[in-house]
Amino acid sequence: MEPQDVMARIDALEARCPKLGHQVPFAYCRKEAVSLPCPRSLVCWGHRFPVELVLRKILSPEAFKAAFGTEPKSRVENLMEAIEAAKARCASSSEGSRRRGSPHP
Repeated sequence: MEPQDVMARIDALEARCPKLGHQVPFAYCRKEAVSLPCPRSLVCWGHRFPVELVLRKILSPEAFKAAFGTEPKSRVENLMEAIEAAKARCASSSEGSRRRGSPHP
């Protein structure tokens, strides 16, 4: 079997994505962050096939380090960041409304 055939079979494998909440193929996880794999790929796929070995073969050492060099954020951390970003948007939105003479306090 040719290497591209092996990669096509691996890319077609599906698993439930804890981040998105539904089934996704490995091909999505491999390029989730544009040119980098999802930082959770090693954990999500490690029980199905030697994902680290595969990714080390197809990524440069720099790209592998960029994708997996830091621990991925927990759900709580992601939620807290999203809440803070929403608060900041609301605050800046309400300031803009006040400057335009909006009747809202």
